[in-house]
Amino acid sequence: MTKRKKNFVGAVKIFFLCSVIMLPLAGCVTEATRVGADTQIDLTGRWNDSDVRIVCDTLVAECLNAAGVDRAISQFTASHGGDLPTVIVGNFANTSSEHIDTSIISKTMETIIINSGKLEFVAGSDIREGIRDERVDQAYNASEATAAAIGNEAAATFMLTGSVKSSVEKSGTTTVRAYFVDAQLTNIETNRIIWQGQNADIKKVFKQATARF
Repeated sequence: MTKRKKNFVGAVKIFFLCSVIMLPLAGCVTEATRVGADTQIDLTGRWNDSDVRIVCDTLVAECLNAAGVDRAISQFTASHGGDLPTVIVGNFANTSSEHIDTSIISKTMETIIINSGKLEFVAGSDIREGIRDERVDQAYNASEATAAAIGNEAAATFMLTGSVKSSVEKSGTTTVRAYFVDAQLTNIETNRIIWQGQNADIKKVFKQATARF
């Protein structure tokens, strides 16, 4: 083989090698499109932000409109000079088959309830310790006129807790995934459950793509 032919063959090999390397990289180009926060997008068939909104809106509405809750609020208000009862959102356990950040559910429910004006909130345990440390620090370092008093915390009247469960049914390349979110409102002093509800509106069917050659 002549030197010219060897150079030509070498150049072809280099070109082919570069093409093989660059081809996967060309498929890695990412394109992002901004959408509205209320746009429902389901890429994997798993729990997502749209599900959080649907479940929280439904369960909180059911809770605040329940006859037992309305009666408990009226009784508390009548016996406490018109003050509204306070509520704290406790733990929402995740016993589903996938990872779900239930703190997003808790915080969303908290926001909806606060904005309803029917109940007042007290800080959760993750916030209370920091506030208590601040009050102790003020007692030693702030003036008596401006320091927050110790022992004047507002106690919670009710606690909202719940859980997230799921069921998965699979046949061939088709999977059906359903979610069940339970919630209950409990009187902290008496341990009486004054409301309990379940949302089972989230059900998804998705099919696994099959390779074609």
